[in-house]
Amino acid sequence: MSKIPKSALNFKQFMLRNEVLKLYRTIFRTIRLVPDASNRQELREWARSDFRANKHHTEELTIKMLMQQAGRSLKELQTSLELSGVSTDSATRASGSSCSSGKKS
Repeated sequence: MSKIPKSALNFKQFMLRNEVLKLYRTIFRTIRLVPDASNRQELREWARSDFRANKHHTEELTIKMLMQQAGRSLKELQTSLELSGVSTDSATRASGSSCSSGKKS
């Protein structure tokens, strides 16, 4: 009998989960750079609710599609911040790259 619990992730799932978490952190690091407090709070709530609404997905293709959608939203936020004169280098540097495959949970 195996001592690994049935709910344990295989390697592919583990790596995908790490990508999703990396994207989540990058989104929140970028949101931290938004100058207006009410906009910052609204973006936090939006991101949390979006990730919670999609956390039940288990199919790899669906998760990757959602990650791409979130990656596009992140890139749009970063572009808006850059156009307003806010540097997003610190948020992307902390996570390595802003969205290597456009991630979402």
